[in-house]
Amino acid sequence: MEEIYDIPKEKFEFVNENEKISDKKFDTKPIGYFKDAFMRFRRNRGSVIAFVIIVLILLFAIIVPPASRNKARTTLVTYYAKKGPYVPGGVGMYNGGKGYDLSEVKLIYTISLGVAADGADGKVETLDAGLKSYYQPINSFGKGYEVRQGRNKTTFYSSNVNEYLAVGFKYLTVTKSQYEDIVKWEEKNPDKHILYPLIADNEYHFSDGIEANDANYWYKSDNKLNPISTATGEDVYLSYSPKLELEDNYLRDDSGNLIYWKYHGGGNSDETAMRRIRVLFYNYYQYEYGSEPLYFFGTDFQGYDMGIRLATGIRLSIILAVIVSVVNFIIGAIYGAIEGYYGGAVDLTLERITDILVGVPFVIVATLFQIHLAKKVGPIPSMIFAFVLTGWIGTAGTVRMQFYRFKNQEYVMAARTLGARDRRIIWKHIFPNTLGTLITSSVLVIPGVIFSESMLSFLGIINLGGAEITSLGTLLNEASGIWVEHPHMLIAPGLIISLLMICFNLFGNGLRDAFNPTLRGSDE
Repeated sequence: MEEIYDIPKEKFEFVNENEKISDKKFDTKPIGYFKDAFMRFRRNRGSVIAFVIIVLILLFAIIVPPASRNKARTTLVTYYAKKGPYVPGGVGMYNGGKGYDLSEVKLIYTISLGVAADGADGKVETLDAGLKSYYQPINSFGKGYEVRQGRNKTTFYSSNVNEYLAVGFKYLTVTKSQYEDIVKWEEKNPDKHILYPLIADNEYHFSDGIEANDANYWYKSDNKLNPISTATGEDVYLSYSPKLELEDNYLRDDSGNLIYWKYHGGGNSDETAMRRIRVLFYNYYQYEYGSEPLYFFGTDFQGYDMGIRLATGIRLSIILAVIVSVVNFIIGAIYGAIEGYYGGAVDLTLERITDILVGVPFVIVATLFQIHLAKKVGPIPSMIFAFVLTGWIGTAGTVRMQFYRFKNQEYVMAARTLGARDRRIIWKHIFPNTLGTLITSSVLVIPGVIFSESMLSFLGIINLGGAEITSLGTLLNEASGIWVEHPHMLIAPGLIISLLMICFNLFGNGLRDAFNPTLRGSDE
């Protein structure tokens, strides 16, 4: 006879996967498929972080263009082309600076821009005073060093120059009413000047080394651009000194008064006649666009705001990728469902068609479409056609495999026995079981499309550059030949593309694990 042991109840405890639960009451709640998937996705930190980065990039693309205080966001400002990041009063990478080794002549020239900017009335101060000007392009410069070339030696100064302020002065041609509007603006902003004295047409300005439209050589110089003084009655070469005071070469009338404009032809009357003026472009920009230059990402090679171009490029690339993903999803789902559900001769025939299309090189198709189809429908629709021509094949293969897996299940056979039509069985009973896998594969299509579009644009096969539209690949293409001198033009779009590629892949992998039915109910 077996001996029976009476074990006390307190010796037992209920556990469920290493988690204690009550021994009095089991509280369970049904968890839906999508809720369970969301709970598992939320536990994947890498995917969640990737999703947050994607959202931030999308918000940047949506919010930046309309919210930008820079009214020149869609305007071509050629004088500010290929400039680095700049914020008024900014420091570090946002001071608009670029490193130069300036010769003594070029150093005096650059500092003189600040001297002239503070002298709208013709007053000339020392270079040392000009260095303190708000409009001084020199952020900093070091002690001079000499470089010998044969018997000659030249002094150079390692300098950091604000490229926006270094634009200096420009000649413009305006009507009388436009001139009067500028004068009114100056009256409302007495601490800022736009109009500056014209420069005299003489041997001290229009020399061999100075272009006719260069409005920055306001002081007297010789044919080699060396600053000179004629105060002693002869040309005396001036070398750099903080106390150096340049001699102006401004245009004056017979009474010695400064001249700020002169007749430049055109028009039938004084109102319509054109006037030639000399302006400080930094302040003229404020008059034209309502604020100081503000470029967080610098400017592109044409002079457009790089931040706005990035936002436009992100929107185009992502919208294009989403459209291609949706179209491929629809075509692939229908094609794969027919293959997997009917099988046999239907599957065999459709698979042979797929095999033919798989062998078509994508780059060749995209190139031919851009050469011929783009002339009729435009570059973007033709590019979408190129992506869709074979892009749905992967989705179709996934759907086909899932249909072969589920079409002989008991619930499908029961529906067929009850008289359900093929269409209902396909879309109501089998297709929902493939939805999780399809969503994941569709999300993973997006980074592939972004990369392919960027590659085609970078290679010049597709050109999406324009005033209203551009793409990330086009921005990379524009920077490809000049990125050494202007690295900001390559770094920003390259970084965005890298983040989108990495984050979409991490996000897609997280969705794949979340929608995996074999992991349902697991805590890991």
